[in-house]
Amino acid sequence: MTHAPIPSPSPAPPEPLVTWTHAIYALHATSLVIGILGTATVVGAFLIGWPSIIAVILNYVKRGETRGTWLASHFRWQIRTFWFGLLWAGLCVLLVIVTLGVGLLIVWIPLGLVGIWFIYRVAKGWIRLKDRQPMYV
Repeated sequence: MTHAPIPSPSPAPPEPLVTWTHAIYALHATSLVIGILGTATVVGAFLIGWPSIIAVILNYVKRGETRGTWLASHFRWQIRTFWFGLLWAGLCVLLVIVTLGVGLLIVWIPLGLVGIWFIYRVAKGWIRLKDRQPMYV
């Protein structure tokens, strides 16, 4: 009977890169707070607010440095959160267009769910980063 080799743990990322990842989560969280406390919606603030846009740009700029470390999963998690959120918001807009505006009466429900999903993704990711755990993407 042969046993599969135990995978070796990924190398520890450099501490400045962990700090960058915290900063990126902080930028996303700032967008969420702006959406919650301001006149924008959570979804709108997250997708078109400057903190999240800067965060996604930083994700793409720094992503290569995370390859082979557990931080790569956080970068993938953050990038997917942004782009899938944009997809869900786009589908909500499509609902309004297809229903000739009647969808405005119900579009707040899926947009609210997308907003809750953003909050969950940022909180879950940041907590796992604080605990130095990879994301399961």
